Amino acid sequence: MNMQTQSHAAEPAGTILIVEDDRDIAGMLAETLAQASFAAVTVGSGAEMDRARRRQPFDLIVLDVMLPGEDGFSICRRLRAEARIPIIMLTALGADVDRIVGLEFGADDYVTKPFNSRELLARIKGLLRRAAYGSERPDRLGPMTFAGWRIDPVARILVDPAGSQVFMTTAEFDLLVALCLNAGQVLAREQLLGLTHGGVAGPVERSVDVHISRIRQKIEPNPKDPAFIKTVRLGGYLFTPMVEPS
Repeated sequence: MNMQTQSHAAEPAGTILIVEDDRDIAGMLAETLAQASFAAVTVGSGAEMDRARRRQPFDLIVLDVMLPGEDGFSICRRLRAEARIPIIMLTALGADVDRIVGLEFGADDYVTKPFNSRELLARIKGLLRRAAYGSERPDRLGPMTFAGWRIDPVARILVDPAGSQVFMTTAEFDLLVALCLNAGQVLAREQLLGLTHGGVAGPVERSVDVHISRIRQKIEPNPKDPAFIKTVRLGGYLFTPMVEPS
């Protein structure tokens, strides 16, 4: 089994699970994370990942697409059916289809190989900060309603008009909150990236389109003819419903 744990004696900044069968890459990532005060566990397959997750909780998963046995796409889809844990996928350089498919299966972000370890570290920190956003409990971001929907940025809960909770990934939820807070304003993709990543390196602009498409599938009466999130040609996106404090 390909597993190792890297951590400092002090309380780690977070515990990261690296699912990567290339030992050199996994070792480099674990060392980079350890130097940044993270704890890291590396495994080489989906089965090893499952065993590791049964032993301890993790704050984020770095998941390679090409793995022996179950591939990263299948693992990502399976994880999303049971957990909200942030997921960053590692894809081959130029494999644009892989990146889009990964996002559609619920990944929050992706990094292409070969990658800069500092860039990946920045993405991990940004994603963890957004995932922990609810624990900060900012008073100014109370629950909001729009078109019968209710979204609570602190509890990170979205409830449909029928009263059922709707699952969203970290990236999807953050984008929807940004849209709600700026209802009636056209937001360019660059603005949305800035609003949801706090200035830290985040997904490329094209991934915003994928996440918006997924949000539409979940909240629009007719996703093929969206009424809530309008695309503004050469502009970005416009959130049309009236948003009010709940």
